[in-house]
Amino acid sequence: MMIRIRSRDGLERVNIEGSHITISQLKTLIQNQLQIPLHNQTLSTDRNLLLAKSPNDFLSFTDMTNPNLPISSLNLSHGSILYLAYEGERTIRGGPAVTPAGSFGRKMTVDDLIARQMRVSRQEKSHCDSVSFDRDCANAFQRYVNESLAFAVKRGGFMYGTVSEEGEVEVDFVYEPPQQGKDDDLILMRDFEEERRVDAIALGLGMRKVGFIFNQTVAQGNKEYTLSNVEVLLAARLHAESELKEWVTAVVKLEVNEDGGGGADVHFEAFQMSDMCVRLFREGWFETEIGPEDDPKLSKMKKEVVVGVKDLKEVDNDFFLVVVKILDHQGSLSCTFPIENRNNQTTMRDLKTHMDRARSLPFVKRISDFHLLLFVAQFLDVGSDVPALAECVRLGSHVPEGYELLIDSMANTS
Repeated sequence: MMIRIRSRDGLERVNIEGSHITISQLKTLIQNQLQIPLHNQTLSTDRNLLLAKSPNDFLSFTDMTNPNLPISSLNLSHGSILYLAYEGERTIRGGPAVTPAGSFGRKMTVDDLIARQMRVSRQEKSHCDSVSFDRDCANAFQRYVNESLAFAVKRGGFMYGTVSEEGEVEVDFVYEPPQQGKDDDLILMRDFEEERRVDAIALGLGMRKVGFIFNQTVAQGNKEYTLSNVEVLLAARLHAESELKEWVTAVVKLEVNEDGGGGADVHFEAFQMSDMCVRLFREGWFETEIGPEDDPKLSKMKKEVVVGVKDLKEVDNDFFLVVVKILDHQGSLSCTFPIENRNNQTTMRDLKTHMDRARSLPFVKRISDFHLLLFVAQFLDVGSDVPALAECVRLGSHVPEGYELLIDSMANTS
């Protein structure tokens, strides 16, 4: 039988005959195998022992002070972890002990050890106080995945808006990049030239990219997870790429009513990926190859991480999620122009139909639609004209005659 011993030197192993031995006998084996004198050992099942600063602090850990207590009474089994504190220097010799190396050398302090461990726990507070969705853009997204896609395949989009000093995020439009949706995966085929135009529009509107939204599918019904391992990977990748601490991941799902009527409602949920999740992704800890036999509610790691008191290579996805409160608002942009990269390609005729329908409004109001601006932007200079036209929309100001003539002529070529 093997017991793992975690000390300031890292994780080591001690071989024992079985759980019938006493604590005194265990300490003797530790002395023989790890070269730590019997009188210098403080053992505990409580990991907080590693945070103790002095021998006086060690005295408060009393669960393993009775030398005659059999270790079976502590529910220890093969592979269990115990925590060990000791004072002074230690000489590590050959034999069954694992020699500490690298960052876990004998000169390490307890603080160094704790800092270097990848310890996964629930993050209680998000960096984002709340996320508020413009009603029209949220409705346009959910209506498409509900009525056109019937929640059969995944669909995603980048959310753009503003972030207040208090961490309140407002989403005012959603850009849907080229993509291929499956029932259990979403492949983004990103067009970076188009994204440059999107960012130029956002600049003129006084907005920025603030998050990602996607839907889960009916094939994921009766699931035992909030996000699947595939979804966690996508969300972590986009969050890490953003470098925005308030970045939000929003999920749209279809939930069956519990009243027995057989109906279903569309629900929005919002999260932040935890700081540790983003760090693990940036540092390459996630296994990115996911097979059909893998449990979707667990994310696989390339190396062990500490979850609670256990060293694990699979982490429950819920540990990576921090819930964000959802609000709604009515923004200044309309959302009636055909949305990019969907089944039907947008044409000049769509532009004419939109402009004719809104003919009674001031010109700046007629073009106050992100999707229209993105369609027009492909014919403008992305560095100057696109943000300048978007700024007119933001300010509600007069649109320069040159832009007005260009848009009208485009609409009239259909």
